[in-house]
Amino acid sequence: MAAVTFASSLNAPSESSRPSTPNATATHHPSKKRKAASTLPETSPAPSDSNGASANAAANVVLPARHDLFSRPRLTISRFPTFPDIPNIIYHSTEQLAMNRIGFRYAPAGVSPPGSVLPCRTIESAPACFRVSWEDRSAFVKVTSDGLGLMGERGFRSARCNTPLREGAWYLEVRIECGGGDRPPDAPDTNMREGSHVRLGWARREAPLNGPVGLDGYSYGYRDKSGDKVTLSRPRPYGRSFRTGDVVGMYICLPPTRKPDPADPYDPAHLKRERIAIEFKGQEYFESLEYAQSKEMIKLMEFSNKASATASLPSAPPNKKSSGAKTLPERKGLGIETPILRSLPELKGSHIAFFVNGECQNIAFSDLYDYLPLRTTPASRKKDSKKRAREGAPREHKENPFDDGTLGYYPFISLFNYARVKINPGPDFEFPPPPDIESLLLSRSGEDVETCTKRTWRPICEHYSEFMQEQWDLDVREEEEAKIEAALNAEREKAEAANKAQKDRRKQQHGAKKRAKEAELRQATTHTASPLREASTAQDESTIADYDRFGPPVSSLLASTLLDQAHSPAPTAASSVDYHIPETESGYNSEVLEGEGELGEGEGEHEGDMEVEDGRETHRTPVMDLNLNELL
Repeated sequence: MAAVTFASSLNAPSESSRPSTPNATATHHPSKKRKAASTLPETSPAPSDSNGASANAAANVVLPARHDLFSRPRLTISRFPTFPDIPNIIYHSTEQLAMNRIGFRYAPAGVSPPGSVLPCRTIESAPACFRVSWEDRSAFVKVTSDGLGLMGERGFRSARCNTPLREGAWYLEVRIECGGGDRPPDAPDTNMREGSHVRLGWARREAPLNGPVGLDGYSYGYRDKSGDKVTLSRPRPYGRSFRTGDVVGMYICLPPTRKPDPADPYDPAHLKRERIAIEFKGQEYFESLEYAQSKEMIKLMEFSNKASATASLPSAPPNKKSSGAKTLPERKGLGIETPILRSLPELKGSHIAFFVNGECQNIAFSDLYDYLPLRTTPASRKKDSKKRAREGAPREHKENPFDDGTLGYYPFISLFNYARVKINPGPDFEFPPPPDIESLLLSRSGEDVETCTKRTWRPICEHYSEFMQEQWDLDVREEEEAKIEAALNAEREKAEAANKAQKDRRKQQHGAKKRAKEAELRQATTHTASPLREASTAQDESTIADYDRFGPPVSSLLASTLLDQAHSPAPTAASSVDYHIPETESGYNSEVLEGEGELGEGEGEHEGDMEVEDGRETHRTPVMDLNLNELL
């Protein structure tokens, strides 16, 4: 699936991954003021069309400030590159392009037709034919406006053509305009210690652009200086050298493409693209991660370099220690686990051959490495499955373990010190090869074969239209898959909305029941409290009636008396009251405790009586045995 990102202020495509914005019509304010473009969809003519005014108008279209896809011009040809018309300047650097950098690659894109689910689709760049790729080359390799002429600078820099080869037999020619150690007469640097050099060959997507062909196991090259063939940075004698003015023919033969296993979901042969649509300098591009080099190929490269670097170094016996080495205790623990390396599959029957001025140089390489990515391991798939994108977060790039339709072997040209070449994709060659190249190669190897008069190879110029049709077929398939997925998402969202509405209704019903239950509980509490209040009221009325009839209760009298005594002034002779209790009637007399003066029968008949003398007469008042705590 492809998402879209619009970053109007990009400075270089080599920056870190730019995740896409989920909303394709999100508002983004550019850093500089821009004029609004026409909202009518239009096609963009090729920059090299004869109608120069129309081409310049299309190339200078400025996108609107509001990033609305439907207000953008609907292009069929990319706006870039544009070439300035400068006399005597035929090689250009095309700086306005989004060129492939380490880890990322780019392909021109255009806005999809109305009614499409995906925002962008694949489009072509002008000229629409086989040539060097505008984006898939080093920034130090300059090109001509037709894409067939190349010139390098200091150091080895490379460029890939725009069409990969996946099966069949193909042929093209490359004329050496300056190479083989010759010094270019118009080079800006006249102090070069070496002249110009060229390496030609075939490379996969993983081969780096800032190095020569044959640097690693992803490419196979042919050197002009010595005529050696080279891969994994190890040259081997092969054929004759070539120099300025020579024409080198490049031939490759690949077996039929392997069909993916429908029962195996992890088969790398399945076609699947992982790319994100972005905008760069007014042009839409598809940005994707470049296929990374496998650890197996890196180990093979390290082994190749170690074998050549340590061949002359003696090795010490494994158990013999040097005299100056100190004896250190060995650490006991888990050893370093050796990673399990996958096997590198080969394309059986594949081979590469070169011609110099029509002369066959025999087979240079056989059984090339398969261009499909290595099969992922269960451990790596488990690790990737744990990386779940956050809901609502922008989409991020991820490695593609499958074939995206751009894998294969590309013509790969490496230039050193201002070397220059001219590509001839056919069908008219300066030195046409024989109709049956395979029979020629087998006969030169000593086998007896019958020569076929029918041509068994094809000029590489015929493959461009087939490759673009494959890309457009993938666009159609992805659009259908996107529509199916959009329908499933709509049904899923509808079901989720229905479930949410049902949950909201249940929640509202539960809340209504809860509120009704609370109201009933409050009403029941009110009815229960009413009889208690009536009983309390009746008890208060009975207490008032008893007070009116019998006077205040004893506790009230006692409390009143204590309060009066607490707040009364000091006693006087006139107002004091004396309380006398007969000594013979006291229960706490010490003589009684000793057994003397015991009360006889009939004595103590006035026990509990208290004589009160107020100074004039004496009164006898009965005494009650009361508990003060109970009264209070």
